[in-house]
Amino acid sequence: MKNYSLKNILAVPLGAITLLAGCSKFDKINTDPNQTSQVTSGMLATGMILNITRSSISSTKGFMQPYLLGKYLTWGEGQESFQYNKFGRANFDRLLQLRNIPPMLAYAEDDGLRKSYSGLGHFIRAWQFFQTTMQVGDIPYSQAGKGESSNIIQPAYDTQKEVFLGILNELDSANILLAQGKKFAGDPIYAGEVDNWRRLANSFQLHVLMNLYRKTNDPDLKVIARFNDIVANRPLMRSYADNFALTYTAAAGQNYPWSDVPAGSGNSFVKSNYTMLSATLIDPLKAMKDRRLFYYAKPSPVKIAAGKLMTDWDAYVGAEPSNAFPVLQTMRVGKDYSDLNNRYVNLVNAEPVSLFSYAELQFVLAEAALRGWISTAPAQTYYAAGITSAMKFTAAYTPDLEDYHHNMKIDDNYIQTYITTVALTGSGDTQLQQIILQKYLAGFLQGSNYNAWYEHRRTGYPVFILNATTNLNTPTTQFPVRWLYPANELSFNNANMDAAVQRQFGGSDNVNSVMWLLKD
Repeated sequence: MKNYSLKNILAVPLGAITLLAGCSKFDKINTDPNQTSQVTSGMLATGMILNITRSSISSTKGFMQPYLLGKYLTWGEGQESFQYNKFGRANFDRLLQLRNIPPMLAYAEDDGLRKSYSGLGHFIRAWQFFQTTMQVGDIPYSQAGKGESSNIIQPAYDTQKEVFLGILNELDSANILLAQGKKFAGDPIYAGEVDNWRRLANSFQLHVLMNLYRKTNDPDLKVIARFNDIVANRPLMRSYADNFALTYTAAAGQNYPWSDVPAGSGNSFVKSNYTMLSATLIDPLKAMKDRRLFYYAKPSPVKIAAGKLMTDWDAYVGAEPSNAFPVLQTMRVGKDYSDLNNRYVNLVNAEPVSLFSYAELQFVLAEAALRGWISTAPAQTYYAAGITSAMKFTAAYTPDLEDYHHNMKIDDNYIQTYITTVALTGSGDTQLQQIILQKYLAGFLQGSNYNAWYEHRRTGYPVFILNATTNLNTPTTQFPVRWLYPANELSFNNANMDAAVQRQFGGSDNVNSVMWLLKD
């Protein structure tokens, strides 16, 4: 994880890549000698990497949206759609960045760099297509991004199975090419180290394969065989130092997304106290005596005024996110709830925000071992490694101040005791619930791509309360399972979109329609 710099964020429209031969007097007069006039592979790489990291993480209220959907917290400004399970239309904006991959390769200066940038390109394609198909189902894949090269401005939709096969093959190619490449410019995450990108691509492929757990009998996907081969033969992420994450600094424009430093910097959402942490997050932390509670939250001022200490588990109160908005507002006015720990507000570099982490990888491996896909180690070993990494990450990025850990510090002895206390036990389903819960707890203000909600959709865990009196989905007796297709597709690619909707859902583009990925 490396710091990113805004000086590397360059908006390079694709049309600007075509350079005119020769130079007119007009060109000379209007050329800024202090700015580059030539596009490089590194510039294009920077823009695309930040598009899948910084743009996904967002800031202020946007930063909190995935955690509203994941039931980590509630929001007091108004009745939020995600908190109450209302989905609208997705967009395919992620796919627009892919048009910069061919020129990134074209500007590579030698074969080693070309392989590095090609491997990076395959990873970015896999990442963007995965995030897009997870929202809606079938999407354009084989013809996507070919408007300029092949004049395909209305791409056909591939089936979701074909998209996932493409994603897996892209990640295989990334592994091979990055192994043959060399350090490259323009990387704000790993400083161009190809080994880190290779480990990320392989680790992320395990995550993709786990999402295909219903498809283990498919002879084309070969889910279990692929998973085993990667675990046995490819390098994977080694610690939280390998996290695919943005690290924040004190520089202007590079502050932690929720910080309000310097005081009065304009984060009105922080000052308005719109956030209340949820019972979905707080209650299991309290039940398991998990000290991350004291790092994530601050105690209820009402409980402190009544004599509780900041070290008392009962001083922390979570709000039920499915409760009616007026009920939550009454709770907010009464101040008997836990808000975000002050470190998220006071520190410009509170902690790096991961898009995919080593801890998440370990929980994927734990689930694979539980399902019998791998026999390299017991599920408990990977489960313990995931918990250890998540806790050490939180402790490492928290200054040793009372206000930030409330004198309930996480150290090695505590971690070992905790792991023994929450060891996997019981039926297979009970152990799966334990694994997903720990993944959920580790994902607080991390993994900003709706990961917690996807896990709930995939496994039913963690359990989210469905309140038919407040649920904004129709019908109110069920959670939605997908977004609607983008409005732009209705306007500019309607025939292909309609064919995909007919093929998948009998002609109804509905948030309750079950995509191929979710069918047994």
